[in-house]
Amino acid sequence: MKRIIAPSILSANFLKLGNDIEMLNHSEAEWIHFDVMDGVFVPNISFGLPILEQVRTITTKPLDVHLMIKNPDPFIVPFKNAGADNITVHYETCTHLHRTIHFIKEQGIMASVCLNPHTPVELLSEILPDVDMVLIMSVNPGYGGQKFIESSYQKVQKLRNIIDKKNLNTLIEVDGGVNFETGKKLFEAGANVLVTGSFIFKSEQPLETIKHLLHE
Repeated sequence: MKRIIAPSILSANFLKLGNDIEMLNHSEAEWIHFDVMDGVFVPNISFGLPILEQVRTITTKPLDVHLMIKNPDPFIVPFKNAGADNITVHYETCTHLHRTIHFIKEQGIMASVCLNPHTPVELLSEILPDVDMVLIMSVNPGYGGQKFIESSYQKVQKLRNIIDKKNLNTLIEVDGGVNFETGKKLFEAGANVLVTGSFIFKSEQPLETIKHLLHE
């Protein structure tokens, strides 16, 4: 099963962001993850289009954009034009999720849907064949460095069973509290993509940390 590490630059050093991106360029991380927050849907404000545009100029790695915002539809084209290779929207914010997902796919990029910790995977039954990936939040969205929610393992397993029974190629991504212990268990449970921020960027040897996460 495919395994991908997607470091979240939410935890990067923004005084030396170029250096951190160059480090990721030389790492075994396959994607770079962007947490975009609006201070409305989640209790934090992060960054937006200008940062993505700048990072796009210094990396060829896919940019995995997670829109933690109340009304994502007007921002899909701007984020695609800024360099996003995948756009993830929240189930909880999209009144017309099918339309939003297909609008993202019409831009020629991956379309993904995210579930907050309280949202059951069964609610994706009708839309699952249309999405490229499901992002499961293993912490409550808004801040990095939170404690991993233990029930997330079962949530990943349940979603993996549904995907396999439907014979789909949908990826499973997990974000929140990922470290060596939780990462290993999440891959074993059926996850494909692990998002982690502070665990990598606060590491004394981030390249080795990424390698260990991927191959543990």
